[in-house]
Amino acid sequence: MTQPLTFAILTDGSRTEQAFRLALEADRRVRRVHVVAVSDNTEQIYAAVVHQRPSAVVITMGEQPEQTLALCRQINAVCPETVIICAVQDSSPDLILESLRSGAREFLRLPINLEELKTVIDRTAELCAGQSQSSKKRGRVVAVFSNKGGCGVSFIAANLAVALGAPAALADLNLQTGGLDLFFGIKPKFSIVDMVKNRARLDDQLIASFLTPCSDKLSLLAAPSDPEDAEDIRPERVVEVIDILRERYDYVVLDLPHTFDAVTIAALDQADEILLVLTLDILAARAAQRALAIFGRLGYSRQKVRLVLNRRSKQSDLDLQHIERYLGERITTFISDDYRTVVNSINVGQPLAASSASSTVVAELKRLAAVCSVVPVESEAGKRNTASLNPSAIVGELKRYTAAWGEAGKGTSFLHGIFRRQSESGEAESQTINETSGLK
Repeated sequence: MTQPLTFAILTDGSRTEQAFRLALEADRRVRRVHVVAVSDNTEQIYAAVVHQRPSAVVITMGEQPEQTLALCRQINAVCPETVIICAVQDSSPDLILESLRSGAREFLRLPINLEELKTVIDRTAELCAGQSQSSKKRGRVVAVFSNKGGCGVSFIAANLAVALGAPAALADLNLQTGGLDLFFGIKPKFSIVDMVKNRARLDDQLIASFLTPCSDKLSLLAAPSDPEDAEDIRPERVVEVIDILRERYDYVVLDLPHTFDAVTIAALDQADEILLVLTLDILAARAAQRALAIFGRLGYSRQKVRLVLNRRSKQSDLDLQHIERYLGERITTFISDDYRTVVNSINVGQPLAASSASSTVVAELKRLAAVCSVVPVESEAGKRNTASLNPSAIVGELKRYTAAWGEAGKGTSFLHGIFRRQSESGEAESQTINETSGLK
């Protein structure tokens, strides 16, 4: 076995963890086996498994196995490549059968027997080797975002998903005000809320039923029709949904709201590429500058972010070069201003990118799709350093989303809770456009 095996462990206290570690230390192959997460909390282990994707997860089953069986079903649905190993003190045939139905592949009797553990490790290695030989689908996630409303984010997201011309899922993460269905003239029966509520029993057929077909290659995961339902969508659930979609589609396009809330940042973290949309005006330019500063604090590499100028017009009083000088970035992707054509396409529920019209906007949308289809080469120095995060840090990162989301309603700055930034960083953000030499 060339690759090390990684394990997450759900314990019933410290005994299982200690026994498992001692057994691994006694095994001469310990250097190829690593424990990446340990907890007695099912939510924390689930979050760690979703983020770490370990080779296997050891789930210790107590006297009331219903909660751990539900955890098995969740992991099997979202991370089918992770081998589930149930550790039981007193195993009955009924419990073993129910565990198998819930996705378990191996069993360990407690207290742990060294020879039995070696056998389970060998079987896990064989299963992982077989899975690595068959390449697993991992679609590309493109997030379309602007921290200023009115820049045409939904228009670009909808048309980009069409123009990609490949199996794609379009996710409307404007959870309270979403309206991507209008761009396609459809009426979704289900939304992201249904997928989240049924996450413990998801399979390919059920997932497909929650998405609304827009064409033979594109499906929409709609926002909830009732804005109150959005309150039940937590950031970690959004991460799960994105992961489920990218395993089944070549592309996942995210239409994001205009705020840096917990759900938005969780989605941006998962994106392979962020299209930061702006228009040729002072307010949009300043919003883009602040967004770039926040991206930097979040640790995103510059290769991950692409500036998209929407509604470009030669009649604008603002010079493009002034905007670029102010942002310190080149804008290489443009969508021309053609108000009547765009509004007509929305009113009839027919995306421009799906039409054969010889329009400049259509050509530019297809050019944007072609650019997003190319995976950029990223230097090691420019990558966000997540590999070095330990399991507790990963779980903590999920918790900070939820905690900061709650604090936002109490008058505490959400971004301040994330960055814990020092007072001097406010100086850069307080700079106005009029203070720059290029924009006076």
